[in-house]
Amino acid sequence: MSKPLEGVKVVELATFIAASTSGRFMADLGADVIKIESAKGDPLRYTAPSEGRPLDMYENTTWDLENGNKRCISLDMRNPEAKEAFFKLLDTADVLITNWRVQALERAGLDYETLKKRYPKLVYAICTGYGEFGPDKDLPGFDFTAFFARGGYLDSLRQKGSVPMNVVPGLGDHNVGMNLVAGILAALYQAKVKGVGEKVETSLFESAIFNFGMMIQASNYEGIAQNYPIDVRESANPFNAAWRTKDERFIQTCMPDYNTYYKKFMAAIGREDLVESDKYFPVQSLQANKLGTEVYDIVMEAINKKDMEYWRTVFTEADIPFALAQNWMEIRNDKQAEANNCFYDMTYENGNTRRLVRLPVKFTEMGVPDYKRGPLIGENGREVLKEIGYSDSDVDKLIDTNALYIWGKK
Repeated sequence: MSKPLEGVKVVELATFIAASTSGRFMADLGADVIKIESAKGDPLRYTAPSEGRPLDMYENTTWDLENGNKRCISLDMRNPEAKEAFFKLLDTADVLITNWRVQALERAGLDYETLKKRYPKLVYAICTGYGEFGPDKDLPGFDFTAFFARGGYLDSLRQKGSVPMNVVPGLGDHNVGMNLVAGILAALYQAKVKGVGEKVETSLFESAIFNFGMMIQASNYEGIAQNYPIDVRESANPFNAAWRTKDERFIQTCMPDYNTYYKKFMAAIGREDLVESDKYFPVQSLQANKLGTEVYDIVMEAINKKDMEYWRTVFTEADIPFALAQNWMEIRNDKQAEANNCFYDMTYENGNTRRLVRLPVKFTEMGVPDYKRGPLIGENGREVLKEIGYSDSDVDKLIDTNALYIWGKK
């Protein structure tokens, strides 16, 4: 079957993860996504040591996750001839995706107000750290800082009295990239139907605020939202917690309506003696008498007596909403994930096969997209330029003047 975005051309002037996620999603859907890099390449190519991987341009799993199915051309955007090639490429594009800082875009003449005069139908998509306006709009933005810290995760989701949770790269970025591509697709529809371009923007900070919208709004009122971070033992609903098993694993349960689950859950953990007790039921009485910590301790004590596999069986049979807190190796081999095509086993040229992660949105008629590795620096430069009218000699001249770089050349 045809792919939804076949015939759409995207120019991606972006580094790292968030904006690149948008381009990757569009590439999977059939768009021709052409990534612009410097001769050194996107800094994301070099993050392997921070992730505990070998630094290998030919087996670079993080690079492939964000840039699979794309093509790449390496242009020195400070060089007038390279800049001219960029604009010729943009002449053929439907979408520009960038995460350059606003002031850098303005210096390069690539800001929205400038480009929309030349490309009135162009969808111009920008991803920033903190948004385009305000006193901190020019700060460097990563998901550790703009999303997790300033966006509320690190202070709100830690256990009271403890340090913030450990975070890893990509969580906030992937969230933001999918938000951005949702806007891109809406604007692209408008451009195709009405012939009108649009600027689409989101940021790490704005996305985090939206994610915490329920509790940010709840903080208008005196109550639990104003008391975060909390001690989980003192939460409003003691059934929404992670429980330590005898074999030192954690099982998370989620029972938003305490009253509906109380009797069933107490029976499941072997506390039949409390099923008909009115001491801990209903939740209104529990909260009024401040007995939530007692219930928490009762459940923790019970679950700590048995291994994880025992509780997996018990909770499944009792239809208790739960999940084991899995590590990454377990996720990589999760049968449920495999059944839903979450992975692709990539065999690299060196013979190694590594399990890679697919994007999470599926299309029935299109089927599961192919997974081509991310391009090497400038790998597709010659073919891309020839498609827009350059001859081989023109390309050679650009290489000779360092306006264009192709991996392995010169």
